[in-house]
Amino acid sequence: MKSIISELHLKFAEKSWKETFQLVRRCMDKPKDASKPCVPLLRSLERLQEVANVSSMNTMRSRLEMIAKQQGMGFHITEATCYLTADLFYLEVVLLPCGRADEVKVAPHGGSPVPSESFLQLLKLKKFSEFAMKLADLFTQYNIPGDSDQKLKLFASLQFLGKDLEQMSLLPCVPIDTDPQGDMINNGRLGCLIVGKADCPLFIQFYSHPTDGMKTSDLQEEAKMTDGETVVQAALVTVHVSDVPCKLQTASVIPQPPQLDPRGYPVSLPLGEMPCEVLPACFLLKLQPAIPMMFPFVNKLKQITDVIIPDADLQWAALPKLLMSSSPSAKIHRETLEEQDTIFTAPLPGSVMHRYILPGAAWEVPALRGTVVDSIPFTHPAHVPALLELLRHQCAINTLLRSCMTSQCTGTDCDQHFEVRPESETSFSVTFQRPHSDSLVVLLVNLSDAHQITCTLFGAGIGDPSLEENLSSIMKKSMSMPQALRTLFLKLEEITPAPLSASPEAPTEAENDHSAPTSTAVSDTNGALTMFSQNAAVPEDDFSASDSACYAKSELLPEINSSPAVSPYPFAPGGVFSHWMTNNGHLSELS
Repeated sequence: MKSIISELHLKFAEKSWKETFQLVRRCMDKPKDASKPCVPLLRSLERLQEVANVSSMNTMRSRLEMIAKQQGMGFHITEATCYLTADLFYLEVVLLPCGRADEVKVAPHGGSPVPSESFLQLLKLKKFSEFAMKLADLFTQYNIPGDSDQKLKLFASLQFLGKDLEQMSLLPCVPIDTDPQGDMINNGRLGCLIVGKADCPLFIQFYSHPTDGMKTSDLQEEAKMTDGETVVQAALVTVHVSDVPCKLQTASVIPQPPQLDPRGYPVSLPLGEMPCEVLPACFLLKLQPAIPMMFPFVNKLKQITDVIIPDADLQWAALPKLLMSSSPSAKIHRETLEEQDTIFTAPLPGSVMHRYILPGAAWEVPALRGTVVDSIPFTHPAHVPALLELLRHQCAINTLLRSCMTSQCTGTDCDQHFEVRPESETSFSVTFQRPHSDSLVVLLVNLSDAHQITCTLFGAGIGDPSLEENLSSIMKKSMSMPQALRTLFLKLEEITPAPLSASPEAPTEAENDHSAPTSTAVSDTNGALTMFSQNAAVPEDDFSASDSACYAKSELLPEINSSPAVSPYPFAPGGVFSHWMTNNGHLSELS
């Protein structure tokens, strides 16, 4: 084998790239089995084209042909024009003699070619990977299953859906955020809807989170990534084959002119009152990227759409594990305390280090386990606003938890330790030791919906409600638990005096009482023991560790379980789907 490779090296050492391309292409044009192309040769050609400089018309044609074949599209050439073709659309690329793209047009089925500036700029800048990704999104939307007649029916239904969503997005909405683009994405009924462009699929941006002062209006149309973390969450709207036939619209379901119901939601007609047809397909929201969702949220998806998501297709796991698997920074700098517990170290300004512990047993509760959802089937435009609001809710929870999963791990010594446990599908508690004291403090963080974050303190001995309001405001604005907890810890340091050194001549009350233990073991329901020294001086209004823990639990328990389970997604436009079912699956104990 070595001699054969050596001979090949010698034979082609002085050959030009052009001759090598021609040789590989000739080998590919005559496969032994026409139904099975030679995979090694195909990969070789792809790698050659990726490293070759595109400086002529022939090399640009070869590159476009490779991209078309990778997407399963056809490719044709007429003089200086290349056509990348699919069943329901085609891309027309006009080239200059130097190989530079001069014009790019997109023509949907039955429509005239429309110039595409976005595709043209990507080719001019030779950003072929981005060009291929954009073409893949367009191909996904138009890649409709079935025979020719069925394809045309589903394509027409998808176009009616797009027009209805556009009508819904244009209805007036009260602004909430000062950033117009961010307000549209996070608070609009349909987020930021990208529709009506031949070169862009039906696309919805529906959630973004703060990124060090970056305005949402500065983000690109696609979901932007920074160090592997998503800045804008989006969904591609398309059609997907379904095992169960569904009724799909064959006309608009939005009355003209569009109207709002008393609750401020768009009025739409049920499919039973509008032209529709039963087809072996459904509409689909393809999430970009996929979203880890808890069991109660997945159930609510089904309640909105009445379309069954097969449980066999879902792989369930603890939510932190799912967040780690989708967060490159977290899975690199994660520590394991036990086989199931995970620890994250988060740096803060002032060289302060936080350590967050997420007990595995607490997050493995079956009612709160999660799964990664990459697509959501639906059948009516009125489903979309409720689906997006539910997805925003889960994204907000995920963002807060991910804020503890940082990649900026600079050392092992930490100033404060926090334990994060779930209390329900919409709330979790953070327990930590109060500064200069042996007592415990519990912060309950509750997200009643994507726009409401409420922080409640237990065991802190603070009667100032403005502190809780301030923490809620910080957490909502920054979507960062470390920032909010840093503020809380500094406040507790201010109001809790440091312990004074005990005088040798004045023995403490604990020393005089020989029956008093020197430490107290605080046990959680999972059997973990934490030892706290009680020899330090503690203010009279503070609790001991065990008293504080018991007080925090007894005070927190009714707060969690006594509040009525009110659905944050009650809207059911036009009688398309029933009201949200409430979920009472709260945990019975703090731990």
